[in-house]
Amino acid sequence: MNYKNGKDVLPPRLLEELQHYIQGELLYIPKQQSERAAWGAKSGSRVMIGRRNEEIYRRYTDGSTVQELERQYHLSGDSIRKIILKLRSASVFPITEQDGVVAPDLYETVPIGKH
Repeated sequence: MNYKNGKDVLPPRLLEELQHYIQGELLYIPKQQSERAAWGAKSGSRVMIGRRNEEIYRRYTDGSTVQELERQYHLSGDSIRKIILKLRSASVFPITEQDGVVAPDLYETVPIGKH
């Protein structure tokens, strides 16, 4: 976010009107809702976290336990489980009963494949 002087960017009449409300202070003018970028869109954080989450899910399906992933990624078990459940539900390939299912409380799991 760049600082801009009002006298350089605003019409004189609008500047005078604003000076009735605020003088010599910083004023933030947010973008219109339709122009706002999504969280992490500019910084690349959204892409970076998406890739990390895909890697967590891949490692889980390759046999890593939630506890191993917690230590490796410095995330809580709840965060790891949420990532796994989100990516599992978004998976193109349906998960069958023989693959295993997550118990309703989301903390106990029936082993999946190599687990």
